[in-house]
Amino acid sequence: MVRINDTAPDFTVDSTAGEIRFHEWLGDSYGIIFSHPRDFTPVCTTEFAAVAQLAEEWKKRGTKVIGVSVDGKAEHEKWKRDIEAFGGSAADFPIIDDTSLTVAKAYDMLPADYYLPSEGRTPANTATVRSVYIIGPDKKVRLTLTYPMSVGRNFAEILRALDAILKTDGVPLATPANWEPGQDVIVALSLNNEEAEARFGKLDVKLPYLRFAKDPA
Repeated sequence: MVRINDTAPDFTVDSTAGEIRFHEWLGDSYGIIFSHPRDFTPVCTTEFAAVAQLAEEWKKRGTKVIGVSVDGKAEHEKWKRDIEAFGGSAADFPIIDDTSLTVAKAYDMLPADYYLPSEGRTPANTATVRSVYIIGPDKKVRLTLTYPMSVGRNFAEILRALDAILKTDGVPLATPANWEPGQDVIVALSLNNEEAEARFGKLDVKLPYLRFAKDPA
């Protein structure tokens, strides 16, 4: 099982961008892995299109995105044409050939009743290969999400979560429920009031353990 603060498993795979050594490819960037049970499936096509449409947003945040599907590179290249036709944006991010299930297994993406029949495989056989991992430049896992096949992911929420991670990574801050960039943030209890105000300005103390400060944008 891959948990928050684990080192993200490294791997070497083929992809639509050629061979990728994951840790080397990530470099000093944040990264997002998002995975799918099969090419040419309806929900997944809408999701890959959504990722493509957010290309400039990922770039602004210094974040690399990489897709995983358990089909092969040749199928990915054909599927990309559907993704781009549906979404109206170039799908320029790499899509990993995971026919070996190397990535799916390393990141514990497979369903509890996982098996692959020798013939007639359907997306249901790899149903919960629908996961999201946000990974830091230090290669540590920052966030994990897994969705059922019937529920399309909200990439606006994934972008919001990435913003919250970028805001709080390595500093004594947290974000409250439903936080959006620019809104007040929570000061960690590792700082007393005097230390917190010296660092983040005037506090809005709601409870002794719940203290807000202006977003230090």
